[in-house]
Amino acid sequence: MIDKNQLLRFTTAGSVDDGKSTLIGRLLYDSKSIFEDQLQAIENTSKKKGHDGVDLALFTDGLRDEREQGITIDVAYRYFTTPKRKFIIADTPGHIQYTRNMVTGASTANAAIILVDARHGVIEQTKRHSFIASLLQIPHVIVCINKMDLVDFSEEAYNNVIDQFEEFSSKMLVKDVRFIPISALLGDNVVNRSENMEWYQGAPLLHTLETMHISSDINKVDARFPVQTVIRPQSDDKNRDYRGYAGRVEGGIFRPGDEVTVMPSGFTSKIKTIDDFSGELKEAFAPMSVSITLEDDIDISRGDMIVRSNNKPKATQDIEVMLCWLNNNPSRPRAKYSIRHTSNDQKAMIKEIIYKIDIETLGRDTEDKTLHMNDISKVKIRTTKPLMIDEYRENRTTGSIILIDDTTNETVAAGMIV
Repeated sequence: MIDKNQLLRFTTAGSVDDGKSTLIGRLLYDSKSIFEDQLQAIENTSKKKGHDGVDLALFTDGLRDEREQGITIDVAYRYFTTPKRKFIIADTPGHIQYTRNMVTGASTANAAIILVDARHGVIEQTKRHSFIASLLQIPHVIVCINKMDLVDFSEEAYNNVIDQFEEFSSKMLVKDVRFIPISALLGDNVVNRSENMEWYQGAPLLHTLETMHISSDINKVDARFPVQTVIRPQSDDKNRDYRGYAGRVEGGIFRPGDEVTVMPSGFTSKIKTIDDFSGELKEAFAPMSVSITLEDDIDISRGDMIVRSNNKPKATQDIEVMLCWLNNNPSRPRAKYSIRHTSNDQKAMIKEIIYKIDIETLGRDTEDKTLHMNDISKVKIRTTKPLMIDEYRENRTTGSIILIDDTTNETVAAGMIV
């Protein structure tokens, strides 16, 4: 049973002209997720350009206009809803020079749609995008083999792409890979089942997205509650002594009566109550935002983490991170940065660049020790105070960090703890 209020985030990736814009347009058009005035405007533009029907790629054309004007290319988010589920599409640019944008857009995704041209098969850009999806631990990958109409809807062409993809993806950590033959231009297997490919017995793309099981993507074992702020109303007699710790549950399940430890201090207590805007709750789990009160009066502030006493994260000042450099300016040797991990802000320094990943070949470069924009590398970071961390593959929130340049207040890098 799928919760119709459940939100699924997915990102799209593909080489230039693989039909990414057309696919998103087809998905929105056939699922009737476009407002009448938007549709009218697109139909008018399509007529002016001399197209017979609606040019579906125009639904994402704002990004192309930005590119022509020389404005920074960023991730475009599109929202749509079906009777079964809510969706956010992170439309990420496909070029190598926009690697950082794909990392940004894909970091919170439940699924990645990777487009492959049925005529060309798996190319370098496909491998690059699949590698980044694997690096970001996106739980579900849907390989859409597009332009099937240009290979006469050939099952052999479809199977050839599957063989190519499986050959190189066997080395990557992707839990769930699915393959769908589609024609984004004609609509085959996007929202409606194709009549041209009766040999394909699977579901079309939208049905796959609507029924994909994502509840287990959240870590429900390791209870993690980073404190964002302390609530002390002191406004009326009823709440005069209320002292709650507000934040978002980032893993596991908390219930009143649970024995918990506050990190990094190590003090223990029991949960007295869990509240949200509707009142007291019997339990809280990710990604709920709640306020927790404890039986004991403990000094707790922003950046501390409430965890189960028998299941603690690692508290350390030395972390190894897969880092994506986001800034125009290169990294500076042993420079001080601010590091943000959940609600915890500390000072940090990049101690060592272990290796950089060559995005062209996916090989490791151990010689180059400077990080430039779009570089992905494995680094060692030292912080001034301990962070309470999990590995990124265990928890995508407590396993991720960002680095901020103190002088400009710019986010210079984002990283996944390994």
